[in-house]
Amino acid sequence: MKTSQLVGLFALGIGLVQGVHAAGDPVAGKEKHEMCIGCHGIAGWRTAYPTVYSVPNLGGQHADYIVAALKEYKSGERGFATMRAMASGLSEQDMQDIAAYYSGGQ
Repeated sequence: MKTSQLVGLFALGIGLVQGVHAAGDPVAGKEKHEMCIGCHGIAGWRTAYPTVYSVPNLGGQHADYIVAALKEYKSGERGFATMRAMASGLSEQDMQDIAAYYSGGQ
């Protein structure tokens, strides 16, 4: 096999791997979001959040933003202790699922 063909196949393989993105499951996210609703809102309930404590409403937020934020909390890049604790036990798939649920406008 020619070197140029090998390079082409390698580049194609890299492109395919980079194109793979874990898809979140909003149904699974609904099951996993219970730890979030105390601060980020329970449908039909009035809480002090976000008015008093500046906690954002996650419903309708972009999934990529939610995943990025959760990763930053988990890694310590974002410093809010409560969110760091919440994110510390989440897997990549958990983050994707929760993000899919909230990005649907919940």
